Amino acid sequence: MAIAKKLAARGYQTIAVARSATPELQEAIESARAEGGGPIKFEAFDLAEIESIPAFARKLRNQHGSIYGLVNNAAASIEGLLANTPDDQIERLLRINCLSPIILTKYLVRSMMADGRGRVVNIASIIASTGYNGLAVYGASKASMVGFTKSLAREVGRLGITVNALAPGFVDTAMTRSLAGDQRKRIAERSALRRLAEAEDVAEMAVYLIGDSGANITGVVMTIDAGATA
Repeated sequence: MAIAKKLAARGYQTIAVARSATPELQEAIESARAEGGGPIKFEAFDLAEIESIPAFARKLRNQHGSIYGLVNNAAASIEGLLANTPDDQIERLLRINCLSPIILTKYLVRSMMADGRGRVVNIASIIASTGYNGLAVYGASKASMVGFTKSLAREVGRLGITVNALAPGFVDTAMTRSLAGDQRKRIAERSALRRLAEAEDVAEMAVYLIGDSGANITGVVMTIDAGATA
């Protein structure tokens, strides 16, 4: 949600896609309207429904016009030993984290190719390169986003489209604040800055890449982890 709010604050018309509108999203929509920046619009869609993505992409273009930027931020995670993880959970995670963003990008990037400009930002994770106990499937899905980013950047760069990835570490959110005991503190102390990155940091970098300042940056993975991988 931080990315959508920051894009709206910079004047972009932003379309938030999720299965349902949360109170946080409704608050962001009202806040964007009150502050007079770009609007945040909501489109309900389950990105796990791969076969429906082509029609959804057409709907977005028909209702909102050409798509200039795409942030692939939807993700699922399961924690536990791979040997004990049910196959259907593995398949669903890979559909949402890997297959869904690739298919959605395929259909939305066509509009960018026709316009001769565009921005794609994929949200990966430092887990893609560092690994993490109990997150083998999640790590694999995020590593796929890195390879996808680098290859697509070469494919569409000549058409004026940039493709980059962000690799956040543990981010200061309600989820990490609920970690048991001193686990959160131990995670923070492993970073060079002795703290967790914030959602605002990730959002700011996404906006930078989507804006004019990111025009000559493509095919890169930007790490935002307060120095955890330094």
